Amino acid sequence: MGGISIWQLLIIAVIIVLLFGTKKLRGVGSDLGSAVKGFKKAISEEDTAKDAKKDADFVAPQNLEKKEAETVEKQKQNDKEQA
Repeated sequence: MGGISIWQLLIIAVIIVLLFGTKKLRGVGSDLGSAVKGFKKAISEEDTAKDAKKDADFVAPQNLEKKEAETVEKQKQNDKEQA
């Protein structure tokens, strides 16, 4: 009895459509939808970037020596180029 019934919601919706028109409401709806879509995309890209960074920071023990050797070789090459 204290809540809003379906008829009251229907009357409110009709009044809003009459006040603003369907074109303006459609535009607002599409703008809101694209904003939400962009927000979700930004959040998912941020999560993906964090996951990629975590994966890049983790080096399996068997690959650790190989990575260190590659890094030393790159440093030697850079030193030769600078000299």
